[in-house]
Amino acid sequence: QVQLVESGGGLVQPGGTLRLSCAASGNIFSVNVMGWYRQAPGNQRELVATLTTGGHSDYADFAKDRFAISRDNAKSTADLQMNNLKPEDTAVYYCNAQIREGSPPYIEYDTWGQGTQVTVSS
Repeated sequence: QVQLVESGGGLVQPGGTLRLSCAASGNIFSVNVMGWYRQAPGNQRELVATLTTGGHSDYADFAKDRFAISRDNAKSTADLQMNNLKPEDTAVYYCNAQIREGSPPYIEYDTWGQGTQVTVSS
């Protein structure tokens, strides 16, 4: 199965920046939507941002003015640039991707990374 590996999390002060990266690896035919979600303790997992192969993006309201998602379709990677981070952004951030694996008739499924911790604190 195709795997997603996230990196770039860590501890940052309020107002700081972080850049998360996600790389898909395996027998990939294509990757459709790639996105980032987050889950804070005691909360449900929520959408941060998604980006289609064609370049259409969708952001949660809290992310619209501070975060930016990008991707490299050729490398099957997606990044999340996070600016002006706030304590309420503290969460585990997960990468998600819609994968087509193998060759036609390919296997199609939705997969998640293991998550990367982002902590915003002074």
